[in-house]
Amino acid sequence: MAAEGAQTFDSLCRDIRAEKFSPIYLLIGEEPYFIDCIAELLTERVVKEADRDFNQTILYGSEAKSADVINAARRFPMMADRQLVLVREAQALTDLELITAYARKPLASTVLVLCCKLKKLDGRRRFTALSTAVKKVGVVFESDKIPDYRMEAYITAALKGRSMTADRKVSAMLNEFVGNDPSRLHQILDKLQILLASQKDKTLTPELIEQNVGISKDYNNFELLHAIAERDTLRAHRIAKYFDSDPVNHPIQMTLPVLFNYFTNLLICYYAKDRSERGLMQTLGLRFPVQVRDYVTGMKNYKAMKVFHVIHDIRLADAQSKGVDVTSSMTDGEILKELLHRIMH
Repeated sequence: MAAEGAQTFDSLCRDIRAEKFSPIYLLIGEEPYFIDCIAELLTERVVKEADRDFNQTILYGSEAKSADVINAARRFPMMADRQLVLVREAQALTDLELITAYARKPLASTVLVLCCKLKKLDGRRRFTALSTAVKKVGVVFESDKIPDYRMEAYITAALKGRSMTADRKVSAMLNEFVGNDPSRLHQILDKLQILLASQKDKTLTPELIEQNVGISKDYNNFELLHAIAERDTLRAHRIAKYFDSDPVNHPIQMTLPVLFNYFTNLLICYYAKDRSERGLMQTLGLRFPVQVRDYVTGMKNYKAMKVFHVIHDIRLADAQSKGVDVTSSMTDGEILKELLHRIMH
């Protein structure tokens, strides 16, 4: 069954599990995790294991030519309903016009999968004609990187999909540890799921994360932000000192964006028409009441003009950490400590 146009990851996976296959899939984008997941699922579902020797072909764009892909796709399956032709590294293929021509009239008994992992957005221009042709008969899945601001929501959804639960602190700890890398996240969740397999309660706690993942439940950017919101100078500097002792796992380049995002949002709060928790949640696009509490606390402890100056200080700290200020010989730890002093005094 052909699906027209672009699909979400979840809906596409549901169709594949239901054996609603399209004759051609173009999986294209910067995030390899989703491309690999869809390709693996198609490999499992399109052709039965007993029939794969004759009806499953895997090619590599760095080695094969477009003509090889077309020849494989135009073969008929042997004693089976369909065959799978999977092309990895399809971004390396040349003569895409041949595949575009095939996509306009694909063989119904072939499922052709093109995996195009691109590092730059402008790399997609070469695939414009192919993408247009595929959309009319098959599926184009655009595998984009997850924006930082959406990663926490993605973590929550991933936990729900595994029948696991966690509070926001756990989500924030995982978010800080994996960044916006879903592959790394799911490797961790696989491990945690095995640990909890024999337990009825599938709730992740900060202690469980600390013991099994190696993320400190007390010394992380989430706790630092909480201390700053409460203007708890002693606690904030204690966390900064811990970061300075372990710069590999707590680089300042991960901390500064967290602080910048918080204070820019805090500045937005001052211009909100409704400053109640509900009003601020709507203004900032937050999903849970617990997410807005640090902003309510921050508005009590920092005036709008102070927030404006703090944002400027964070920008300067970022420049220093990147070596823009050549007159400064401060370490990243010293830059963070100086920034905290400026923020809370």
